[in-house]
Amino acid sequence: MTIQYKTKGVCSRQMNVKIENGVIQKVDILGGCAGNSQGVARLVEGMRAEDAIEKIAGIRCGNKATSCPDQLSKALQIALAEEAKRSGT
Repeated sequence: MTIQYKTKGVCSRQMNVKIENGVIQKVDILGGCAGNSQGVARLVEGMRAEDAIEKIAGIRCGNKATSCPDQLSKALQIALAEEAKRSGT
């Protein structure tokens, strides 16, 4: 299942996240710092979404209250909730 998440408060515009059975299959981050976005995306692919959320939630970028990794954690939370809703758990 793939979701599209519109980011808030960061340079990137959108994150497309694909998870299957709670495992991150693919992350595409549109906009923002290309190198950092690609690096974060590749690091979390293959991880359990819950583990990635635990590691990246709350990370801040400079004076901002959020960051691209933090926004990714929010996208993953939504993806997990959608997956649970679709599977009826």
